[in-house]
Amino acid sequence: MLLPRWPNSRGRLTGPPNRIGQLAALARLQEAGGPRVLVFDLENPAGRAVYVHAKVCIIDDIWAMVGSANFNLRSFTHDSELSCSVIDRLWDQGPPLDPAGQGVGARVFAPSLRLQLWSEHLGLSASDPRLLDPAEAPSLWRQAAMEVAEWHLGRACPPHPRGRVLAHRPEPLPPWSRWWAQPLYSRVYDPDARPQELIRQSRF
Repeated sequence: MLLPRWPNSRGRLTGPPNRIGQLAALARLQEAGGPRVLVFDLENPAGRAVYVHAKVCIIDDIWAMVGSANFNLRSFTHDSELSCSVIDRLWDQGPPLDPAGQGVGARVFAPSLRLQLWSEHLGLSASDPRLLDPAEAPSLWRQAAMEVAEWHLGRACPPHPRGRVLAHRPEPLPPWSRWWAQPLYSRVYDPDARPQELIRQSRF
């Protein structure tokens, strides 16, 4: 996953409510996926954080989605959002032919979008065969993030490494801020606009 290094609003009052939802979502994903869950943020060649606003999701080189919806109650039940998902009819004849291992095969659009983004973020050619290998590709992200971290510590000389990613390490919220930020988050920042009957039934 590629996330903004900091929330868009990170003031003394706006920061904690914004971070509560993100920290909770990350904790659940890491609990479910363990070491398979890799989270990074993005920076420019000067080492300044880039705010990633576009929402892109690619699954198994088959399904791709680009849109504005966030993974929260507000986007799903309250705000006006628009996302476009694509499963194209063209089958990708290059490796890996079946990245999901389910016999459904990869398509053309999803892997081409993934390779375009990964090559840009990692500073590699889109034709680099290592990007196609599901077992090797995660190590490329870890290596790029380590090189950028070393650069920030001054252990590597300029220029900036070719990769543009850094391991995402959000600061934990101070315990004292949770008592006021949690109700503000649930009522104002991420309100649930479903009818009460659906909320009670945990339905959408």
